This record gives sequence, C-alpha cells and structure tokens, in this order.
Amino acid sequence: MARKIPEKWHSSVKAVKAVQVAFDMDEKVQLAIRTEALHAGLSPSDQIRSILGLSTSKRPKRPRLTVSLAPEDYQVLAEKYQLEPEQQLEIKRKLMDELINHVANKSE
Repeated sequence: MARKIPEKWHSSVKAVKAVQVAFDMDEKVQLAIRTEALHAGLSPSDQIRSILGLSTSKRPKRPRLTVSLAPEDYQVLAEKYQLEPEQQLEIKRKLMDELINHVANKSE
C-alpha cells in the first residue's frame, strides 16, 4: 500500500526525487565556474545549470555565507569572545562583526 504524502510536503516532492551530481574537476575549472556564478549572482549549482542549458530557479535566494560549527568550535569562540558556549546567538553576532571588520580592513 502506497503512503499518502502530507499536503504540506507536496511542493517538495520534485526536490526529493532530484539526484545531486558532484563533479571532481581541475581547480581552475571549479574556480572559473564559481567566479562566474558570483558575478552573475547565482549559486554555483545554478551557474552549472545555466551553462548546461537547464532551467534555474526564478525565486530569489538569500545571499548568505555558511559555516558549520561543532560544539568544540563554540567552546573556542566563547573563550575568544569572553562568552559562555551556550550563548550561541551572541557568538553568532560576534562572528558577523568579525567578518564585517575583516572585509572592511581588507578594502582599506
């Protein structure tokens, strides 16, 4: 017996059926595609789709940077910022400030 998909998941069915393909290419090729994507305001994935003549999402994406932080990372950052590791939101604020300052100092 087939399971019925909850109504709120219907919009995700196509995404679930998609298969991610990873490419191991020369660093120059990867850098060129990433740079093109950056200049076009696209994700590297959308840039690859565009190069291949495939459709891309028309929905605007939130431009954001991500980093994965392990509990040990929060411990190190808490010490660095003189906070408690449990103060993850405040640590995130300090990280953002540090990144912004890093870019501002690079452009001087």
